[in-house]
Order: sequence, then C-alpha cells, then structure tokens
Amino acid sequence: MIEQQPQVVSLTDAAVGKLRELTKEETNPDIGLRVYVYSGGCSGFRYGMMLEDAPTPEDRILDASGIRVYVDGQSIDLLQGSQIDYVDTLMGAGFTVNNPNAVAACGCGSSFRTADDGGAPRGCAH
Repeated sequence: MIEQQPQVVSLTDAAVGKLRELTKEETNPDIGLRVYVYSGGCSGFRYGMMLEDAPTPEDRILDASGIRVYVDGQSIDLLQGSQIDYVDTLMGAGFTVNNPNAVAACGCGSSFRTADDGGAPRGCAH
C-alpha cells in the first residue's frame, strides 16, 4: 500500500522531471526511487539513492508527486521532512537532499549529522 505522506520525503519539480526522464522507457510499474541513510561520511551519516525495481518487505512505500519512493524503516526518522532536488550546475549535476534534521553537514554535500547523533565528525573523503 502506498502511503500519502509528503511530510516524510518530498520532491522538487526538477527532481520529478529528472526521475520521469530516467524512467520514461521503464515498463515495470513498481520502479521507484530508493532513498536511504547509512553510517559514514565526515558528519556521521550519508545519503544514498538509486532506482529500484521493487520494494523490500522492510520498506515504507511513499508517494511523492506521483513518484514511488522506497524508504527502509531505519531511514524514515532521519529523512522526516526532507526534500529531494535535482541540480545541474557547472560543478556537476545530481540529486541532493535538503534535510531539516541535519544540524551539521560537510562540503561534500552527502554527509550530515543530526542533533541526536553523538558521533564525532571525520574528514571529508571525496
């Protein structure tokens, strides 16, 4: 069952457009964007994203602007209220996460720390 919870993860128009472009030839109705958080990076956590053929039994299936988003149960709290954007600049193009739970981030743009995370920051590894 797809949950209508835009407060968990939302997508900007640019992100929706890019995801639709990436999946326009896809015939699998279960294709979705997997968004997850894992330990590591210079600030304690890192983001991960990829297109996924189907959810796993541990996933929450969210609807964000008509796009299926798969988030595992451990990542839900860390991503609560986040917005995923797609940016295309001179420095490169890609998806970014604007996370209101992050109290510290690193210049690499993919690492963050929350207020509840007691981990010590580490050097950025690009």
